[in-house]
Amino acid sequence: MGVFSGIVLYAVIWFITLLIVLVIRQPSQAEDGPVVPGTHAGAPADPQLRKRFLVTTLIALALWLPLVVTILSGGITLADIDLFTRFGGGGQPYGTSE
Repeated sequence: MGVFSGIVLYAVIWFITLLIVLVIRQPSQAEDGPVVPGTHAGAPADPQLRKRFLVTTLIALALWLPLVVTILSGGITLADIDLFTRFGGGGQPYGTSE
């Protein structure tokens, strides 16, 4: 895996983690008290984005690190996830040549 591939993998994991973290323990304005005029009652009362970004970064790092170690050690290769040839799509599996 190259450096850019590692960065892209981390960015994808970070963004997916952010989407999960944003909805956890998020009180709405209706639950918290008065609703600000012009906003929906379900809008976040106090998003605390800095805290959520930090939590997202730490969780994404904890998910990314073992995945990168597994990929770099050869535990998962492209031939392992090549479903086209695995299910009879024809051709040689990736990484093999005859």
